Amino acid sequence: MRSRDDPGGDPGPHRTGGDLDPDGIRAADVIARGVRGAEPGEVPGRLCEVAVELLPVVGASVSLRSDGMPVQLSASNARAAQLAQLQATLGDGPCQSAVETGAPVLACDLAAGSDAGRWPVFAQEATAAGVRAVYAVPLGSAAVYVGTLDLYRDSPGGLTARQLHVARLVAGVMTVALTALARGDEPDARDGEAWLNGLAADHDEVYQAVGMIMAQLGVGADDALARLRADAFARGRTAIEVARDVLAHRTRFERD
Repeated sequence: MRSRDDPGGDPGPHRTGGDLDPDGIRAADVIARGVRGAEPGEVPGRLCEVAVELLPVVGASVSLRSDGMPVQLSASNARAAQLAQLQATLGDGPCQSAVETGAPVLACDLAAGSDAGRWPVFAQEATAAGVRAVYAVPLGSAAVYVGTLDLYRDSPGGLTARQLHVARLVAGVMTVALTALARGDEPDARDGEAWLNGLAADHDEVYQAVGMIMAQLGVGADDALARLRADAFARGRTAIEVARDVLAHRTRFERD
C-alpha cells in the first residue's frame, strides 16, 4: 500500500445539522478519562497512551518542531520513543514530512513500495524494530504547525476516514495542552514549566555541541548538525547522547 498524504478536507464521517458524531463522543470520553488527575507535564504522555487505546496502533509519540531538529516530548512506550529519536537524529521520516506539508502523512507499508523508498534509512530501521506503518499528524493550525503526533503500527495498512478523524481529535487536544504548557497558564503551572525547561535543556545541549563542531571543522551550523546526526546514526546513538559526549570532550570531530 502506498503512502498517502492527506488530500485536505474533512476526513471524518459526514454530519449534518445536529447529527451526533459517535466516534468523537467516544474519543472525548477516553481522552477525558486518560488525562484525569494528570499533572500538566504528564498530559502529552497520557494522550499518547490514549491514541494507542483509540486507534489500531502499538505506539505513539509527540515531538515539537524546532529549527534544525525536532524535540521529542513524550511517548507511549520505549519503541515509540526510539523511533521518534531516530527521526530526530536522521532529520527524515513521516514526522518531518508532515511538518513540511502541514497535512497528515500515512506511511502504510515501510517494507515495500513507495514508502520504503521515500525514507529508505528510516524505513529500514523502523521495520527492524517491528514497525510496518507510521502515521504522522501535524499539531497546530494552518498558520503554524508546532509539531507532530506520530502513530506506529506493527502491521501494514492505512487508517480509515473515521480513524484519521479520531487521530486528528487527539492531535487537537494535544495542541491545546502544549499551548497551555508553553504559556504556563495551567493549574500548578510550575510542574509544566519544569517539564518544558528539561526539554529546552536537552535541545540547548545539541546546539552547544553544534557550535563546538562548527569550530572543530570550520563549517556552518547546518553542516555541523548533519555531522552530529551522521555520527549518532553510525554508532546507533541519539543526537542528544552524542552532543553530551562532545560537550564533555569525549568525542571530537576531525576535518576530513
